[in-house]
Order: sequence, then structure tokens, then C-alpha cells
Amino acid sequence: MKNIDNIVEILVRAKQPQSDFVKLMDSFKDPYLVLIACILSLRTNDRTTYPATLRMLKLAKTPQQMMKVKLEDLEKAIYPVGFYKNKAGQIIELSKKLVEEYDGKVPCDIEELCKFKGVGRKTANLVLSEGFNEPAICVDVHVHRIFNRLGYLKTKTPEETEFELRKKLPKKYWIPINSLLVTHGQNVCKPIKPNCALCPIREYCKY
Repeated sequence: MKNIDNIVEILVRAKQPQSDFVKLMDSFKDPYLVLIACILSLRTNDRTTYPATLRMLKLAKTPQQMMKVKLEDLEKAIYPVGFYKNKAGQIIELSKKLVEEYDGKVPCDIEELCKFKGVGRKTANLVLSEGFNEPAICVDVHVHRIFNRLGYLKTKTPEETEFELRKKLPKKYWIPINSLLVTHGQNVCKPIKPNCALCPIREYCKY
């Protein structure tokens, strides 16, 4: 698709309202905060994840602090995010591993990040892009859905979408594309009943 430059430019100009959680993630610029907030967000909507993240950060903001937090205190803070008990355990365990094996520093490597329990490619890519400002494509359900609706790709899974985008999407868009499409997906190009009449990029869409 030759129109990807136009599509990105239009979405940037549209300035659709971002969720508080997306704004928070964009503001972090800290690999560790991006990592633990992203773990909270998995299978949970932004309205729930945002206040839970703020409550979590009152307990700890570094792996050194987090590894000392009591499991039940973290569970209470992040409730009612999905799978909150599992996520609390993962975050504390991950924090201990960072301190004991990585000198308290989050690795800037996808394969290394994926060794941590609860961390997949989506989370690892977001840590690289938002935390380290390194070119990486974070593909969630919104990115996967919208690129396929546009006809830019024909892929079946988010992971397949990531690898196809690595081949096709200009590198200058790798970092911003997640926030742009998540915001567009939350406001307009929804999973069910997308609001095509109000879509600023509808002329480029095959849906």
C-alpha cells in the first residue's frame, strides 16, 4: 500500500482522544515501568488498568523496591485487573530476577525479555519502543485488526502481523504506530460495529 504515509499523517492530525492508560504509558520512558504496566494491561481494559497501575506505583517504582513488596499488598493494589493474583506474582518474581541476574536493569533485547514469565513479544516490543526508544513494532489486537481491515496485510495472528510489518512498514513508523492504532481502534475502528462513517482514513480502507 503506497498510502501508508497518508494514513499515518491523517491519524496524527486527527488527534483522537487517548485513554489515560495510553497517555501514562507514553509518559513513562522507563523500561521497568513500561514492562510492569504492560503486564497489568494484558486481557484487561484501559479503564481498569489505569487506576490499578497508579495504585501499584505507590508501592514501588523500581525492581529493588518491588521485590520487597508483600504479595498480598500488590494483589490488593492491582485488583480487579484480569488474573491479578498471577500478575502480582509475576511482577514480584520478575523484579527479583532483574535484581539478581541483570543488575536491576531491564534488558534491551526481545529474546531476553521473553525469557521472563508472563512476557511475550507484544510486551517485549512495547518495552523496546516506549522504554528504550528503540525501533520495535508492538502488535496488539487493535494493530492486528486495523492493518488487516485496511488491506495492508492479510495475517491471521498478531505475531504474524508483527513479522509482516517488519518487512513492509517504514521503520520511522515502528514506534508511534501502536499508540496511533490503539487510539483509533478504541475510538473508531472498534472490533464490533466500527464507526466507518466517522473514520478519517475510510477512503484507504478495504473493509
